Amino acid sequence: MKRGFAVIAGAVVLGVALQGCSSGGDSSSGAGAVDGKGKTITVYTGVNTTYPQLQREFEKQVGDDFTKQTGATVVWQHGATANDTLTKIQTSAVSGQGPDVFDLGTTFTPTAYATGAFVTLDDADWKLVGGKDKFVPATLGISGPSDSKQIGVPYQSRPFVLAYNTKLFQDAGLTQPADTWDGLIAQAKKLTDPSKGVYGMAIDYKDALDPWKYVWTFATQLGNPFIKGAKAHLDDATVVSAYESYFGLLTDDHVTDPASVGWTAPQALAAFASGKAAILPMTTSNATPTLDKSAVKGDYKYAVMPTVPPGHSSLPSKGVGAASILSGDNLAVADFSPNKSLAFEFVNYLTSDKIQAEQYQDFGNLPVTKSAAAKLESNAPALAPVLAAGKKSYSTPFSGAWGDAQVGLLNVVTQSIPDLADGSVSETKIKSLLADAQDKVTKSLAQAPQSK
Repeated sequence: MKRGFAVIAGAVVLGVALQGCSSGGDSSSGAGAVDGKGKTITVYTGVNTTYPQLQREFEKQVGDDFTKQTGATVVWQHGATANDTLTKIQTSAVSGQGPDVFDLGTTFTPTAYATGAFVTLDDADWKLVGGKDKFVPATLGISGPSDSKQIGVPYQSRPFVLAYNTKLFQDAGLTQPADTWDGLIAQAKKLTDPSKGVYGMAIDYKDALDPWKYVWTFATQLGNPFIKGAKAHLDDATVVSAYESYFGLLTDDHVTDPASVGWTAPQALAAFASGKAAILPMTTSNATPTLDKSAVKGDYKYAVMPTVPPGHSSLPSKGVGAASILSGDNLAVADFSPNKSLAFEFVNYLTSDKIQAEQYQDFGNLPVTKSAAAKLESNAPALAPVLAAGKKSYSTPFSGAWGDAQVGLLNVVTQSIPDLADGSVSETKIKSLLADAQDKVTKSLAQAPQSK
């Protein structure tokens, strides 16, 4: 493998009050010491819509290997959407029943932490997964509200970047993507030629995960924290502006295929991979396995996404130059699990160098352990922009209400799809949907421990 990884920096994590319990006396003496014969552990994870068959093969192999190692059976449960994950966390916490191990996107770690239903890791727990020093330090940036209050063991890292078609750029007299969104949109207009079926950007408006990230990026760059203390800011003018810019890529700028109103991430990736789009924003190194087998192999590069929001030539005074959310996956062990020792053994296995290397080779997920990262870093020229984006990544709010906020932001796009397909989404419609989201998050904040 000729790719690499470097530290993700810049995450600022805020505190919350509630914490779960340690695994305590159920801890085993160390890796490889757990006898799981006759036992079953259940693992919750999201569906990989880009590589579904590879995911099935990977999970089967992992399960078979873990059975050989411990005698235990691994059962997988899957969620298809952000709302599925939020519901699974909440219902499991309330009932005290559910999966033993949760594979959570980093943005859902605060929600899981706030329930108090997951093991807050002490020194003995960290030892079970190889020690905290095993991990690239900054990948711990959203494991919990502080160094001593963490539930998430880093599993995967994937800063968001854009991919661009170097041949199309060269043909258009362009050298590299602009560092402002206005500049990038201007380039996309120049690269758009509907007569040839080629558009400047590939956008996935109907995806179950990506749309809210554009809104978060634009509004964060405009200076909106979304949640600060006990106050939500989802109905702020900056968020309305962010949606107008995002929808405007299709309705006003006309730089994305009209069919993109119905695209999910795999379809946007396919458009770029076939040479029908010059820029693929909001992608990760997950795209590499597909692109290296596609028509654009050798004719694409990654670049850091612009850190200056639409409508501005420089970062606003209160803006945050976020190139990406602090993105990836954490593994959390349920405090109600009757098999905590076995669960930690499984987490240790998933964070082994062997699995970390396979995660990158199969899916493009960057490794989170120091040793696996070091093996790749020396041969990382193609991923240099991804690593740079990691250093410009910022955490979403560490609040128990963030899960509701994320689902609410996505719902605005979901509910706007019919209007978007008809050519425009009104400001009135956006404000109405945001008012509903604001109300839900405000109620969630009133019920959950707060960030400071």
